[in-house]
Amino acid sequence: MTDRTSLAPGAARQLATATKTSPQMRGISPRYLLRALPWVDIDSGVYRVNRRRTYTVGDDRIGTYTEGGAARVIPGDLRELPYLRPADDDALGELAHAFTEVAFEPGETLVQEGADADQLWVLVRGRAEKRSTGHHGEDALLDVVADGQFFDLDAWTRGAPAPYRVQALTAGVALRCPRTALTAVSERNETVRAAVDAYLAGSEQRAGSEAPIDLSADHVGEPELPRTYVDFEEAPREYHMTLAQTVLRVNTRVSDLYNGPIDQTRAQTNLTAHALREQQESSLLHHPEYGLLRNVAPDQRVQSRTGAPTPDDLDELLSRVWKQPGYFVAHPRAIAAFGRECTRRGVPPVIDTRFGSPLLTWRGVPLLPSDKMRFSGAGTGTTEILLMRVGEAEQGVVGLRPSKVDDEIEPGLAVRNMGVDHRGVTSYLMTAYFNAAVLVEDAVAVLQNVGVAHHYDYA
Repeated sequence: MTDRTSLAPGAARQLATATKTSPQMRGISPRYLLRALPWVDIDSGVYRVNRRRTYTVGDDRIGTYTEGGAARVIPGDLRELPYLRPADDDALGELAHAFTEVAFEPGETLVQEGADADQLWVLVRGRAEKRSTGHHGEDALLDVVADGQFFDLDAWTRGAPAPYRVQALTAGVALRCPRTALTAVSERNETVRAAVDAYLAGSEQRAGSEAPIDLSADHVGEPELPRTYVDFEEAPREYHMTLAQTVLRVNTRVSDLYNGPIDQTRAQTNLTAHALREQQESSLLHHPEYGLLRNVAPDQRVQSRTGAPTPDDLDELLSRVWKQPGYFVAHPRAIAAFGRECTRRGVPPVIDTRFGSPLLTWRGVPLLPSDKMRFSGAGTGTTEILLMRVGEAEQGVVGLRPSKVDDEIEPGLAVRNMGVDHRGVTSYLMTAYFNAAVLVEDAVAVLQNVGVAHHYDYA
């Protein structure tokens, strides 16, 4: 028995129809990177970047490994020194064995300006800054170096005084090699000796420089003009379509009986397409071969000076991509850390509306948040901030996709019915084809070792 005088809500709900949402998914992000890139439709499946001949080698880093608790130089990585490129493995092994380990503390001076540069230093871990006396006697910051970077090759090779002071910003470990070791190797190896002599004579092409075009300017009269031509790379880089792919399975009983008011197959396809696009954005950043972060030239990598991303750090990035910079790409926590540094300095960044959302900008360049920017290291870890110029006409970064794919539902994304199996399950092959190309090295730069754990008390 009950005291109720009318129909209970619970019973009434059995006769009602619920208003339903389409399936939601927390993993969907705005994917600003995919929206910011200009996309080039590829007919052939291959995108070849023809370029003027450029002298490039390696990544300007010397790798290390640990053996018996001690850091060692990877002998093959010594070919990052320009005159050791033709050296054989025995010569490299001998020179690598000459490196000794040294630990340092924050504030410690590793190299004194004007002192004899009799040691080649390789940072195993930690950060240090290069400082020099400026034109008016002031203390000037030249650069910040970190893991894998070395200094000062030129002074060490020539036996010249160190052109700057190197002071540790953090605790760390370095390896150093005496000049006598290079002398000993070059005396026993004619190939190395000839390469060192060419380097000292200044005939070595600087890595990253382009083949020269001979010109004459500001001349008077009728001198004989230089004859020249533009040399192209004989083996230009080619970008092939890569892909993200999966097989979506939908039971025919589900699609037949429970297909209204929301189409089950369409709902499954929609969320799977979002997952493929999320993977696409991650791959464009991190793929070991074509990822944007993996294709930053050595001289386009900037180290954060204090860890937190400061306005000075982003200004340094802008000095590297100064030709029509398009977008910064950073993790939301890195953008928040940059905002705190701006607040601390009393220079709040301007907010601008891009892609229908308010975004922070610096010097007029938007900071695009992306949770695909990863963290590495212990504790809260460190991340990176990418800056890029975009567009084919601007010799920047472009996205690549096929111009047409069978069963395409979006540009570069296809859904193909593979049929029904003996269990009554329909399979759909879902494929996203894509790639990205950096047309010229100065189109991208990256700020490395960015910390996000700095907070301030403004009370």
